[in-house]
Amino acid sequence: MTVAHLYYDGEICANDPGTKGSYDFATPSCAALVRVAGLCSRAVFGDDDLVRAEKNPTKLNVQDWATIGDASESALVKLVHVNRGLYEWRDANPAVAEVPFNSTNKYHIMIVQTEDKKDKRLLLLMKGAPERIVQRCTTQLVNGEVKKFGAKAKKAFETAYAELGGKGERVLGFAQLYLDPKKFTKKFAFDTDKPNFPVEGLTFCGLISMIDPPREAVPMAVRKCQSAGIQVIMVTGDHQITAKAIARQVGIIRSETADEIAEARGIELADVPVGDARAIAVHGEMLRDLDENDLDRILLHDEIVFARTSPQQKLRIVEGCQRRGDVVAVTGDGVNDSPALKKADIGVAMGIAGSDVSKEAADMILMDDNFASIVVGVEEGRLIFDNLKKSIAYTLSSNIPEITPFLLFIVLRMPLALTTVLILCVDLGTDMVPAISLAYESAEADIMQRRPRNAKTDKLVTSRLVCFSYLQIGVMQALAGFFVFFVILMSEERMHPTYVFGSEFGQQRTAVGYSGGVPIDMWFGSSFVDTLARSNALRRAQTGFLLSIIQVQWADLLICKTRKLSVFQQGMRNSVLWFGLASETLLIVLLVYVPPLNNVFGTLNLAGVYWLAALPFTWLIFMYDEVRKYLLRTRGPDAFVQKTYY
Repeated sequence: MTVAHLYYDGEICANDPGTKGSYDFATPSCAALVRVAGLCSRAVFGDDDLVRAEKNPTKLNVQDWATIGDASESALVKLVHVNRGLYEWRDANPAVAEVPFNSTNKYHIMIVQTEDKKDKRLLLLMKGAPERIVQRCTTQLVNGEVKKFGAKAKKAFETAYAELGGKGERVLGFAQLYLDPKKFTKKFAFDTDKPNFPVEGLTFCGLISMIDPPREAVPMAVRKCQSAGIQVIMVTGDHQITAKAIARQVGIIRSETADEIAEARGIELADVPVGDARAIAVHGEMLRDLDENDLDRILLHDEIVFARTSPQQKLRIVEGCQRRGDVVAVTGDGVNDSPALKKADIGVAMGIAGSDVSKEAADMILMDDNFASIVVGVEEGRLIFDNLKKSIAYTLSSNIPEITPFLLFIVLRMPLALTTVLILCVDLGTDMVPAISLAYESAEADIMQRRPRNAKTDKLVTSRLVCFSYLQIGVMQALAGFFVFFVILMSEERMHPTYVFGSEFGQQRTAVGYSGGVPIDMWFGSSFVDTLARSNALRRAQTGFLLSIIQVQWADLLICKTRKLSVFQQGMRNSVLWFGLASETLLIVLLVYVPPLNNVFGTLNLAGVYWLAALPFTWLIFMYDEVRKYLLRTRGPDAFVQKTYY
């Protein structure tokens, strides 16, 4: 944060020493204003040796010096030090008493001894919110002389305040008062909790405004939040004019506010219909008089700024958002932000500028104090959630072709099309690396254009995901498996599917053999096909069923890369996924064509033509999902296809 302008003697001056229009420290009013800024402050430089060694500090080099203290006070002491050594000034004007700044009074008081040995009076210095400072002033400093602070001067102050605040600058007011030397000496017992000394009738010295330009990434981060359905609400202790100006700079407010509409129409703010204004800026004093219903009405606006808020009001705002069912994240760095940080669903404290109290109250600490990092975190969180869903959808789909052979064995008494050992080959072998590879999938292009999920209903595993994996993809995979199973049986030993059903009962059936009709028992008899041939045919058919699962899982892996976008839009840049495809293909080749593994897992080698049997189903699954995703992208929210989005 840097001092941008000074206001004294009725004029606004820039902080640009040596140029026309800059402040002049030689003038009495400016010197008095800078003195209040330097002495009524707790901030110090981080490296005392560097500060004391530099004999001719300039604005340029002082600006880079590290400081310890509040950001606003740090900017002030840098301004002061350029004109006169900060420590020299404080040593010459030692402090006697102090009233620290708090959110209720919104001012900071320091009582010091002056360096003028002839003047025994103590000097009370005050800085704080300009409107609070002006309320306590009856006189002003003009060209070093104390003059009446009349209506004309107050009008000039309001104009200057609005101009500086309209630039998005943080403005502080400064005042001073010489105390009665007969009553107030350095031995006087000053009560800083309940002041027993004057805090009214002060002399207004002027204003100093500071600018802290938003980081370049913040406007883009705000736009990302808005496109992602995340409402960004500004809650600040700055004046409403300043808050609105900064909110417009970063894109929190992009339209005419309700108070501006009310002013243009000549009506009260409360009389502006909610639908007529997308944006609203609310002062803390107004918020203090509102009940819960009024606050809920304000929160209906899309673009909201709360200014000059107290800690209690920040807490009310969080509670109001939660009352609407929103998940609320709050950022803050000060002690005053602690109640809101604690109440929020996610409290985010600043790691660099944040106080220890705020860090203790928060759930998360932002190490670089950059709002854009929060948006990156949101995107990363959505990506993790997305990839977990994709991995689960991929893993669940193979359950149907694994379970249905056992169901048909029980219901139709047909031989097992897939043994338990081969099921383990899928679950613990071929599916492992592809499922893990989805965790490395990059974010989809629309990930920050979706509305936030409903935390209560949109869980990791939902009925839609189960329906997609089991009843859509899983059924097609099971059909592929049984198709290959029966194709191999018919090709190897002319075993028609109708012969298979019920064969586990040992039923006698008639089949067409080489010499006419003969009675056969498919699996236990000795007619027509000998036991070894039948056993090998079954093993080969079971191997084909396993092969079909791997082949349809190729398509399943590709369609699980995205939840809504086409695979062609997403691309194939996930190298781990390529490795997963290669690993499961290599594994099935080893299981099928390596004799030792045939004996261990009960598989048999397959003719190359059997690799073609399941490919139509692989293509069917891929095309089905591409069409489904196309309809998801092009159809309205009420279309039936939207119910398939998991």
